[in-house]
Amino acid sequence: MPAERLHLVRHGEVHNPARVLYGRLPGYGLSADGRGMARQAAEYVQALERSVTALVCSPLQRAQESAEPFTEIFGLEPVIDERVIEPTNVFEGKRMARALVNPWNWRHLRKPALPSWGEPYADVVGRMNKAMTEAWDAADSGDVVIVSHQLPIWITHLAVAGLPLRHDPRARRCALSSVTSFEMVDGTWAEIAYAEPASTAGAVDVGAV
Repeated sequence: MPAERLHLVRHGEVHNPARVLYGRLPGYGLSADGRGMARQAAEYVQALERSVTALVCSPLQRAQESAEPFTEIFGLEPVIDERVIEPTNVFEGKRMARALVNPWNWRHLRKPALPSWGEPYADVVGRMNKAMTEAWDAADSGDVVIVSHQLPIWITHLAVAGLPLRHDPRARRCALSSVTSFEMVDGTWAEIAYAEPASTAGAVDVGAV
């Protein structure tokens, strides 16, 4: 039989002193507080008292580091899946407040529903759905944990809820080290829970795509 529940876990706070949009750039690992957040997310899943039988994560450093507490607690080595990675974005390495006042960058904002500044939302939904479905079907039983990023998790939430994919990034309900949980019923994903188990007061969260 397949899995019983699937948890999309966002990574913890990233060490980002320049406060740039880091996207897929290398070298952006967790801060000390971010490691604590990742631990709290893993302990939250542990407290559910459910069997976790599979661990998947994005190849980016911050996601792999956020998966480490799950490895320690559940004894699972993460499977790296490129399909749950952060989307591409033309503003990587830039501070958004500065980038958006430059008229040269306005051309990237011409189609916000797509969006024109990065990977199309529909493509993100497609790859996330494939990764989630394959992980679900591959599990003999128990729960699956996938450590990913804010945009892929939020866009999956919108798609599952039947909501428009175009959205205001400032209004995403996907905090650092949050856990968004799903079940598959008759071949259709259903979101069943959202939790913010980590202490994020004072956290810097400006680097998400």
